[in-house]
Amino acid sequence: MGVVVTDAEVTLADVLALRLAIDAPLEDGTELVLRHRTTGVERDVRLGTPGARAREATLAVSLAPLELTAGRWDAYLRRDGKRSRLRSVDPGFSLDHLDAYALCRRTLAYRSYRTRNGYLALKISDAEPVAEVRAIWFREGRFEVTGLLAYTGLEDDDSRHEARLTLDRRQTNTRLRATATVQGVRFHAAVSLVDVLAADPDTGADSGTWEPALEVEGVPTPLRLGSRLDDVDGKRRRLHYPSATVDGVPIRPCYTADDELRIEVGG
Repeated sequence: MGVVVTDAEVTLADVLALRLAIDAPLEDGTELVLRHRTTGVERDVRLGTPGARAREATLAVSLAPLELTAGRWDAYLRRDGKRSRLRSVDPGFSLDHLDAYALCRRTLAYRSYRTRNGYLALKISDAEPVAEVRAIWFREGRFEVTGLLAYTGLEDDDSRHEARLTLDRRQTNTRLRATATVQGVRFHAAVSLVDVLAADPDTGADSGTWEPALEVEGVPTPLRLGSRLDDVDGKRRRLHYPSATVDGVPIRPCYTADDELRIEVGG
C-alpha cells in the first residue's frame, strides 16, 4: 500500500485533515491507527473507501472523540492485520496557523508534524492559558518582553486590557510588579533591572531566579510566560540570551525544561 501524506493540518475545530498521495484507492476496512509513543495505547479510525481519485485522497478525522491524552502519537495505516507507519513529506508547521489555533480557549492542543525520519505524528499538550513569548531583550536598563496570550479566549482586536507583570522569587517570597500593556491578545511588558536588584538586595553575587507572569483583566488566573507555539523543543539547551550587568551583577533570561521563562540574577 503506497501512501504518502502530502499535506497535514489540525484545523481550528480539532480535525486532522490529511491529503494523501496513493497508488490505488484505499480499500474498504483500512484503518488509521494512532499509537501513544510512551504507553503504547492505540486508537483506530476505520477509513473505508473515500471514493477519491486513484492518485489522491483526502481524509478528515475528528480528534476529540478519540479521547487522546497528552504526549506524542505516531500514525499508522492498518489493513488485514498488517500495519505500516504513515510517511509524510509535509513538515506540518505554520506559525500563523499556530497563532490562530491558540486564540480559542482549549484544554488540549493538537498539532500534526513530520518526525525526523519522515513519518506523520501528533503532538498533544495540555492547553492552559499562557503568555506566549515572542521577543526578549535588554534595553536602556530594562528587561522587555512581547508576545501573545494563548488559549484565553480573548479576541484578537484593538481592545485594551489592564495588565501588570509580576516577578516572583520563591527562595525569599519576594514579589516585584510592573505595568504591562495588553491590546487584544498582544502584550508588552518591561521592568527596570535596577528595581529587580533592589527588590532583593541580599542576592548580591549569589544566584536567584525570578518567575515572570502576567495578570490580565478578564483572565481569572495569572499567565505564566513561556514559549511553546513553535517547533523548537528544549529551549533551555538551544536558546541562550546575552546577559546584562547591573552594579556588577549579571542578569539573563533563560528557559526551564518545560519551556517556561525565568530571569536569573547573579552567579
